[in-house]
Amino acid sequence: MTLFLQLDLAALLAAVMACLACGLLGNLLLLTRQSLLGDAVSHAVLPGLVLGFAVTGTRATLPMVLGAMLAAVAAALLISLVRRLARLEPGAAMGVVFSGFFALGLVLMELTGARAVDLDVDCVLYGQLEALIWPAATGPSSLLDPAALAQLPAETRILAAVLALVLAGLALLWKELRLAAFDPDFAASIGFAPRGLSLVVLVLVSVACVAAFWAVGSILVIAALVAPPAIARLLTDDYRHQFLFSAVAAVVMGGGGYGAAVGVPALLGLGFGLNAAGMMAVVATLLLALAWVAGRRLRRAPPAVAALSAPRIVAAAR
Repeated sequence: MTLFLQLDLAALLAAVMACLACGLLGNLLLLTRQSLLGDAVSHAVLPGLVLGFAVTGTRATLPMVLGAMLAAVAAALLISLVRRLARLEPGAAMGVVFSGFFALGLVLMELTGARAVDLDVDCVLYGQLEALIWPAATGPSSLLDPAALAQLPAETRILAAVLALVLAGLALLWKELRLAAFDPDFAASIGFAPRGLSLVVLVLVSVACVAAFWAVGSILVIAALVAPPAIARLLTDDYRHQFLFSAVAAVVMGGGGYGAAVGVPALLGLGFGLNAAGMMAVVATLLLALAWVAGRRLRRAPPAVAALSAPRIVAAAR
């Protein structure tokens, strides 16, 4: 038990919280047809991370997270500006901006010597989930020991704070976000500010992407933003159920993927483990396939059963 707490608990918690925070926010992007925005933000944080290192000369968490957050927000605002000035469709604007930011980050990585501190392409793509350990754990009692909990890796503690922020934001703006997602014109006519809510969502997505990116890399961030909402969308048309199902999918994706990275090689008799972030994306793909099959069966079910299993969004909004 102590060995699990020291070597696996921090990484497992980070994986689950990263998937959960990104997956919940991904619902808002999916319902407003902006899922690619998450991809753009997750790539755009790289130059901010490198600049944070360049300014401080160390891998201190706070300056790098602040730099990445500024880069993510700047990229999102630039996407909006490009769409308006160049009159490009959203996907093209996002593709141009996030590829440009990511390339800039790679160039800055070489110029600033960030490779020397393990901020390299592998770290960017796959994260450093396996490096999150908790040596201060001495047994189950450490879970209730404030001094031991304070020694958890910074990435795990930051993800816990970000997840709490996401949950608080969704709870406080639940009705407003639903209204802005489905009928922004009506929301504006009754006094809500859809653009202001969009900015709030953008900031939350940026914060979640930055926190998850540092721990699990860009691959898992993209998968966590897109896969859980897509899985839920295949199973239900109800707004509340959409968030609930995506949360369950995110937890299974994070926990199951991390466990599979260790368990699958052991079952196959291999002498090495698999990359955790990659296995989480694989688990997400399998869940998506299962959801597609289950969704097809629900649609073929008798009307009464289908209505009970997947109530309509309109009914939930009444």
